[in-house]
Amino acid sequence: MSQPAINPTLEIESDSIPADVIAARIPLKKKTEGPQLVSEEVRNFSSVVDDAMVLLTYAAQQGVDVDETTRVSILAAKAAGCSDWNYAGAAGLLAALATLAGKLKPITADSLRASRSELVDPDIRNLRLWTFLLAVPIILFSVLGFVSSSMSIAIRNDVNTANELLVKLRDELGTPSAPTAGTPEKPTLPQGLNEGDVITQLQLYASTVRSIDTRARQLNLFVMRAEHDPYANYRWNPNLNPQERTANQEKLKELFQLPVGLANMPEALDKLTETYQDVRSFAQDILGLVSVYYGAVTACLLPILYALLGTCAFLLRNVEEELKALTFAPSSKTNWARFLIAGIGGAVVGLFNFALTQGESISPLAIAFLVGYAVDVFFSFLEGLVQAFTKSKGPVSSPTAVPSTTK
Repeated sequence: MSQPAINPTLEIESDSIPADVIAARIPLKKKTEGPQLVSEEVRNFSSVVDDAMVLLTYAAQQGVDVDETTRVSILAAKAAGCSDWNYAGAAGLLAALATLAGKLKPITADSLRASRSELVDPDIRNLRLWTFLLAVPIILFSVLGFVSSSMSIAIRNDVNTANELLVKLRDELGTPSAPTAGTPEKPTLPQGLNEGDVITQLQLYASTVRSIDTRARQLNLFVMRAEHDPYANYRWNPNLNPQERTANQEKLKELFQLPVGLANMPEALDKLTETYQDVRSFAQDILGLVSVYYGAVTACLLPILYALLGTCAFLLRNVEEELKALTFAPSSKTNWARFLIAGIGGAVVGLFNFALTQGESISPLAIAFLVGYAVDVFFSFLEGLVQAFTKSKGPVSSPTAVPSTTK
């Protein structure tokens, strides 16, 4: 006597079916509550067949030798058109897929699909966006840092030059009340001094003061005009009338230029020195601010940005190589871990001084980019430090005991 058929939708058509038969024929349902030991469901049969066909087609296109058993197993499964694992040749299909995957490793069906589809575009687009977002502040801060550093060096050199000229001219000319030669009303040059040489030195001194003033006002823009210009009231102001602007220009000329004729050289030197003191104080205050602001950016922020840029360069190169080898896989969360490691490495490079062996040195920003491009270098460096600090000392040999002699 035949048993009643069981509806595949799990609905029981008759109450007369024994409970043990129902239990044997009804598949167990997956539990939806509580922790799951398996995070991914088993792939359906048709997708496995498709994977095998993709690999078999690629192997045929590349001229890879595939044995007949593998080919027949895959083609038979495709021809059967079965959509579940009840197919009689399922075991043979899996064995054929394993053999084919081993021959083509590291290429997989998923990597072949990803390398030839639009899945590549989002990764490249995201990396391009990150590269652009990092390049903008890097270029901006690098240019500002380079220009401000160059101007700061030039100002310091000019200050040193002006100080040397001031000392020399003061020794040669004296003061207005006590000139080295002549009287305060009519000073003269000491015996042995050439008037042309002294005038040249005075002109160089005046031009150096003007150069310091110009560079200091330009450098003040880099710190958002944080320092007040001592002669701001005499600078060009379009709101003033022509007479006031002319008067201001004459005042600036009197402060920064030598008088025509130089009838009293000690007095001209004294007036120019008063201007130089104000200009030097103004410039030194700006140099201090620039050193703090741009020094912090160069030492702390730029290494991190360069390390992140190095990571972008590595990932772009990695995508290119994977596309060539047809092993591309869409980006995963491991990329974010690499960015995090690069940021930490860049911060460490900025806070500590690094030096290469054998007396060679490299810019901290270059090291930061290298850390981001190859994080293994950073880990190797850390492991080297750990080994250097934890290197155990060799066993200390105890002194040889001298045998005692008895009398």
